[in-house]
Amino acid sequence: MKAVLRHASIIAVFLSMAALADPGVGPGAHAEAPADPVLEKVLAANAQADWRRSQELLREALARDPANADYHNLYAYALRKGPNPSLDQVFKHYHEALRISPNHRGAHEYIGEAYLLQGNLAKAKEHLSALDRMCFFGCEEYSMLKKAIAESEATRK
Repeated sequence: MKAVLRHASIIAVFLSMAALADPGVGPGAHAEAPADPVLEKVLAANAQADWRRSQELLREALARDPANADYHNLYAYALRKGPNPSLDQVFKHYHEALRISPNHRGAHEYIGEAYLLQGNLAKAKEHLSALDRMCFFGCEEYSMLKKAIAESEATRK
């Protein structure tokens, strides 16, 4: 009986920790219904691949709220997906998102993908490891980055 209770307690602790983990927001976090009207507009622009509109909305949002990790993450994402991305700016905003929210799953996924664009497989794998530690029972961000890394490795062979 004590063993059963001990196992139940351990499972409850892990479930509590998973529930408290920062889910991230945005396409990499696969948010269902953002409460933030800016995020709603940004996600709509991203769904249409309107990267300029997304960037414009996020520049304005960051001017009002520079400490918002979701805005930095999505701004970096829109910069990366848009025409002529400046990887320096992309990394600047991903790093800021992670400074503000170190467990931001979406930022870890996306910065890993950005490192793959740069050809830095080792750094991409560092962020995959971070996601592995955060996602006790797996998460979509981990799966997506793992898939991107596998595809990158396959094209290098």
